Amino acid sequence: MTGITLLGGSVGQEIVMRSSMPATPLWSTSVMMETPEIVGQVHSDYFDAGATVATTNTYAVHRDRLAPVHLEPAFERLIETALEQAERAVSAHPQSTARIAGSLGPLGASYRPDICPPADQARGLYAELVRLMQDRVDFFIIETVASIEHAKGALLGAADTTKPVWLAVSVQDEDGTRLRSGEPLQDLSEVIEKFAPDAVLVNCSRPEVVLSALEVVAQFGKPFGAYANGFTQISDAFLQDRPTVDALTARDDLAPDAYADFVMTWIEQGATIVGGCCEIGPAHIAEMARRIVASGYTVV
Repeated sequence: MTGITLLGGSVGQEIVMRSSMPATPLWSTSVMMETPEIVGQVHSDYFDAGATVATTNTYAVHRDRLAPVHLEPAFERLIETALEQAERAVSAHPQSTARIAGSLGPLGASYRPDICPPADQARGLYAELVRLMQDRVDFFIIETVASIEHAKGALLGAADTTKPVWLAVSVQDEDGTRLRSGEPLQDLSEVIEKFAPDAVLVNCSRPEVVLSALEVVAQFGKPFGAYANGFTQISDAFLQDRPTVDALTARDDLAPDAYADFVMTWIEQGATIVGGCCEIGPAHIAEMARRIVASGYTVV
């Protein structure tokens, strides 16, 4: 039987939705500072739904995001809090195959390759995150990679870790064969060959374009998969400086069964790692787990 790694769904977005706090440019980091227990509960709910991986709430914990609001001194403490909450969820599920993935989100902002720092500059920023987390995670996921330069910088930063590294790319809303930067997804092949990540995924993209993206990703010769988002589209308002998540609109046509339909087509294509991104919650993961097992696969 083929083993399918089942990631959780949205972490940051789910945390924000469960909080009564107003949206801020710091996204779920703001919530974690005030009510860290929400973070652990989100991880636990995904494990209860059938997921086998808790992805740390470190996607937006970057010095360049904290500095404008004078919170850079809290950087290491926030990393510690995110790790603690993931570890608590794992401890509460000792009979499962629960693992922790260290999230390495984009520098600057999501979907903004125009402000992504050069790879040589990004390297040190990512390396610091890897150093702080590597002893307490099972592997790293470099998330929402929007350009080839973004991929290079993050992979350089993770080059010295002894833990596996997964690379997750985000593609255009209407064309799954192109990164958010407009560069052909196929052009990542040299980066994949040079840095040899342990898996290549597609994330935070519309599920409708994932299949075409995976047709390209499958050619890289690595384990592959996807976790899509539930936004109507990435709006122009969200691409402005220091946006908040209320600039994005959730779809109303992506119930758990509809999302699971997409996921099963990815698995049929050869994907062995699946999950959900923004707006995909525990109910979606539970339906995915049910469908995966019912189709004769094993969740690992």
